[in-house]
Amino acid sequence: MTGAKRHTSPIARVGVVAKSGLRKAEGTLVELSAWLASRGLTGVFETETAALAGLADRVETCSRNEMPSSTDMILVLGGDGTLLDMGDRIAQENAAVPLLGVNFGGLGFLTEVTLPELFPALEAAVDGTAKLDQRRMLRAIVRRGDRVVTDRIALNDVALTRGAISQIIGLSVSVGSQFVAEFKADGLIVASPTGSTAYNLAAGGPIVHPAVNALVITPIAPHTLTNRPIIIPANSDVRIQPIFDSDHDQVIASFDGQFGVVLECDDVVSVAATERPLQLFRARSRSYFTVLREKLKWAER
Repeated sequence: MTGAKRHTSPIARVGVVAKSGLRKAEGTLVELSAWLASRGLTGVFETETAALAGLADRVETCSRNEMPSSTDMILVLGGDGTLLDMGDRIAQENAAVPLLGVNFGGLGFLTEVTLPELFPALEAAVDGTAKLDQRRMLRAIVRRGDRVVTDRIALNDVALTRGAISQIIGLSVSVGSQFVAEFKADGLIVASPTGSTAYNLAAGGPIVHPAVNALVITPIAPHTLTNRPIIIPANSDVRIQPIFDSDHDQVIASFDGQFGVVLECDDVVSVAATERPLQLFRARSRSYFTVLREKLKWAER
């Protein structure tokens, strides 16, 4: 599920998506258009991205929602947020379109390819020599009685957090048919291995290698210090129910930080791994541990 493999499907149509308003990518986008055309490839630019670079009347365009069904791969220019957004859209369409992320942002755990590596990485992707990581995703369903309030896919995490005026909140957690605990905390995170370096890491959770078939449950600022993160099998079904002690309690469920829903008492949030992973092209020049050292500044003084 999470191991690396080579991409063997032919690529003829390359989607291009830049972070909204990323002015410093204008020149790169113009170069990309020319590079793709010189190799007989069709560049399909997201509508706002094409307008950003003044290419709207020179290239094929489509919306972000149409991108997964209109391309053979998608090149993302920006930060992890832009890549997460496209990854979630790919998953919602149940598509198998691989992503190549180029970092124009800051930390960039997912958009690990640097700007100088863009064209060599793209060359490897289209000629079939690049390797793909299979990244496990999460499906979260919020149920209110017999009604499904929302059904979302997330690559990094599903987080339940307290509202701005809420005090510490109660969250009852079960894994499958087994009750785990009632956590008193500022919130709770269910993270994939990919998401272990995101919100989970900031909340004190462990880093999990993306090849490990596991999920992580991490309480956020728990009232009881012995409430520690726990790693569970990837095929687990996690169920979380908020427990309201007062009328002021508010719990918000968010998915990759891209979308959120306010929960009501007795709502149930179910989180499980999806069957189809997200495919990410790997940077050829560095390993996962190299990325960790670079991004987390390990062994630096």
